[in-house]
Amino acid sequence: MTVALPLAVTMGEPAGIGGELSLKAWLARTKETRPFFVLDDPGRLETLARHLGLAARLKEIARPDQAIETFPSALPVLPVRLRVPVQAGRPDPANAPATIEAIERAAALAMAGEIAGFATNPIQKKTLQEAGFSHPGHTEFLADLAARAAAKPVEVAMMLACPELRVVPVTIHLSLAEAVRTLDAAAIVRTGRIAAGALKALFGIARPRLAIAALNPHAGEQGAMGDEEIRIIGPAVEALRKDGIDVRGPAPADTLFHPAARATYDVALCMYHDQALIPIKTIDFSGGVNVTLGLPFVRTSPDHGTALDIAGTGRADAGSLIAALAMADDMARRRQSRDAPAA
Repeated sequence: MTVALPLAVTMGEPAGIGGELSLKAWLARTKETRPFFVLDDPGRLETLARHLGLAARLKEIARPDQAIETFPSALPVLPVRLRVPVQAGRPDPANAPATIEAIERAAALAMAGEIAGFATNPIQKKTLQEAGFSHPGHTEFLADLAARAAAKPVEVAMMLACPELRVVPVTIHLSLAEAVRTLDAAAIVRTGRIAAGALKALFGIARPRLAIAALNPHAGEQGAMGDEEIRIIGPAVEALRKDGIDVRGPAPADTLFHPAARATYDVALCMYHDQALIPIKTIDFSGGVNVTLGLPFVRTSPDHGTALDIAGTGRADAGSLIAALAMADDMARRRQSRDAPAA
């Protein structure tokens, strides 16, 4: 019998709540939890556990496969050493290399087939960028890592998911003005194709239903409140239909997310970041999961930030990381089943 590969969890911003989430996720494990290990600094996790009064036993490992045996009795830690001591709530660019190293190692292990996938704890983008990080966020960085490994471009999309809703923003980490300026039909079509393919491969939905959100109020009212629906979004919807994808829209965003509307689609494509994230965070702030679609490996993340204001207080809710690990496990199983050779 083949033993399931473990999952990995990256450290995220060490001054944020990521370490607390990792400790609490391990403490909340059940017999059904796929074993996972953390790419983190063991010393800082031990100090944090003592400070928070969390009865989490830690054990260093040298290889991912050692997490399987270790996990039932201790949280496995594959060491990534920090350069300076951590002060909760106060990010230090000196520790940015460790944060980046954890992400790079997780991606490398996933592409080497040593782990089933990984969940990333939240990062503080500004702190990383002050240390020379050139990417807007996890999504773009992971796409770059995958592209470098494959020696060809990798097209990705960011999905936010919870049991009641899935959303995919077409433009991601851009200002609202820049998102509107750069929106085009090709980006909508590309994102729609990625979303439809991922819903089939990773979520087991045989015929995905896509809803496309309008950009303007009332879907532009036939051009009276903006013509992007006519010039850009409508043609993209038609192109997706020609691909054989079940798609509707552009639909007014203010009526797209109530319960009756959500029952009519499997994912909503949104035109900009907050149009996607506001509804899902309103519906399930603690349980929402960020999924990067289009990668050659499974990556999920909590759908929240570093919460520097409560770091080190013990108040962090690990629900989103636990949900991210469960979703990574589920997607990894579907991926394994899809890729398994026919009998």
